Order: sequence, then structure tokens, then C-alpha cells
Amino acid sequence: MKKFALIGAAGYIAPRHMKAIRDTGNELVVAMDINDSVGIIDSHFPDAQFFTDFELFDAHVNTEGRAGSGLDYVSIASPNFLHSAHMQWALRVGADAICEKPLVLQPEQIDELKAVEADTGRKVHTILQLRLHPAILALRDRVAKMPVDEKVDVDLTYITSRGNWYLKSWKGLTEKSGGIATNIGVHFYDMLHFVYGAVQENIVHLNTRTKAAGYLEYERARVRWFLSLDVNDVPDEERAKGKRTFRAVVANGENIEFSDGFTELHTKIYEDILSGGGFGVEDNRTAIETVATIRNAPITPVGDLTHPFVKAK
Repeated sequence: MKKFALIGAAGYIAPRHMKAIRDTGNELVVAMDINDSVGIIDSHFPDAQFFTDFELFDAHVNTEGRAGSGLDYVSIASPNFLHSAHMQWALRVGADAICEKPLVLQPEQIDELKAVEADTGRKVHTILQLRLHPAILALRDRVAKMPVDEKVDVDLTYITSRGNWYLKSWKGLTEKSGGIATNIGVHFYDMLHFVYGAVQENIVHLNTRTKAAGYLEYERARVRWFLSLDVNDVPDEERAKGKRTFRAVVANGENIEFSDGFTELHTKIYEDILSGGGFGVEDNRTAIETVATIRNAPITPVGDLTHPFVKAK
């Protein structure tokens, strides 16, 4: 049985990490969050220690480590801008890290992490969950069998409505979350790279605090993409059903359905890591470079390469 710590225990995604630790037969021994709304821990690991002060958390972990009962893994679900510091801390206390997306905000931070891995002999594992989704793996296999000079035309649409709280939290601050393309879209950009190869062109048509759109060209695909937090962007027929989220990936006119099983992928990632697999720091580079470019790119006028949801505005 492996011993885990969890940083960011009060966050939205933390319960998926707790479930994955439990479902893989391991133990969460200590958790930390500056917020104390963490009663969900009782449903998974009622005996876990908990701290709201990082210095006390650090002292506890280091004391336990000296006693010979140190951590094997630190799961990190803290705000995006803290990921790099928390991963480096995990490695330096002698544990491997399992970090939520986005791994980091800036591409150069990838090289910093690799240097700490080399110094400590420990490893960073990352949550690139769509790489394990059966529908995405099947799509990748189909693309691999296409003629080498053929490209797929893809429309990616992801609308996940958020209330007023979102922009007032750290998630609404670009310097802390990386902006909508980073916080909401980074795993989709990783999926596109995983399926369609290297990025060849990256154009941005829209980039605000609540929505973004652009065009990405890969070795095997031309992709028009649109992300939004605004419920009014959900198609009328879906909103009429009471839906506040809309996710669609259409490749050459075919809808790629991968909604089912989406929330169970964290457990699959943990199983993969614990069996000696998993995805490392370098696997994140293309997606992190993609979102960093989107964050800083000039806005290109709407044209033929623009996602239709933008043209309709």
C-alpha cells in the first residue's frame, strides 16, 4: 500500500484524486488546503491528517519522513500558478508527484521540473486523462492508418457554463489560471496533439475572460476550436433540455463521442502510474506551448478558418 498526500483538498477536482487513491487500494495519510471545506475526506479517508497552513503541513511530512514512514506520492490539485512550486516540494521531500492539468503555465517551467527530477531522482506524473479514453485511442489508431499526406478537418467545441463566482476566483485571473484556454482547454489541446501530431500553425480569433477561439493546424488535422464559459453559447436545442454544458468534436463530419467515462479517467491514470506507466513532464510540452502561444497571440480577424460559433456572433 502506497502512502499519499493531497495538496488542494478543498478544490473541485480533489474528490477524483481521493477516489482514485482509494480505488487503487492506497492510503491518503495527509491533506492540505488553505480552505477548510474538506468534509469529503471523511467519505474516503477519515483518518487522514489535515492542515490549512503549508508550514505545518511541511513540518508534519518531514517529521513523518524522518521516522521512516514517508510519502510515496503527493497528488497536486492546487491552483494552477502553484503547481510548479508544489511539484518541486514533493520531489524534494522524497516523493513522486501526480499533478493536475495544466502542469505549469510557462514552457520554461517544464525544464525547471526536469532539472529537479534529475537532482532528486524522483518523478513527476501528469493527468493527461484523455490519452487513456477508448474513443480517443480508437481515433488515434484510425488517423495512423490514413495516407500520410491527408489531413482531417476538425471542429472542437467546448462550452462549460460557470456562474459569477468563477471570474471572482483565482480561475478568473490570467496570471493565476493562465486564462480560459489554459484552465479549460489544455487537455483538449493535448488530445489534439496526441491524435494529430505536431502543431504547425496557431491562430487566435477571440480571447476574452469567458471565451476563446482559434485555428490550429497539426500534421494530420486542421482544427477550428471554440471554448466558452457562457451558458448562452450552448445551442438552443440543448439549453431547452436544461443542459448547461456542450462538448463536441467533429472530424470530417463525424461526431467523436467521448463524454461517457470522462469522470472515471483519473482512476485509470492512477492505475497506469502505479503499474509503472503514466505520462511524464515532457509529454506536456506541446500542450503547454500551445496555450502559452494562445495567451499571448495577437487577435486575427474572423475568416474562413474561424469556428462557426464565432461567426454567428
